[in-house]
Amino acid sequence: MANQENEELDRWEEALINQIEILENCQTSKMLESCFNCEFLLDCSVRKSYIKAVYESMNKGAGGGFEF
Repeated sequence: MANQENEELDRWEEALINQIEILENCQTSKMLESCFNCEFLLDCSVRKSYIKAVYESMNKGAGGGFEF
């Protein structure tokens, strides 16, 4: 079972790493250090995908509510 858990962790972590790379490439192409300075902040599909990947990596795809 531990091996299966490692595979799950890898899958979620790989997805997050991929989304971080995409987000950083977008920021670089627009010469921004942060999404907060971007005019497309609220409607950005890249940022939404990144946020989803962060959330899924935190809960390993289990769904449910997001709690701090």
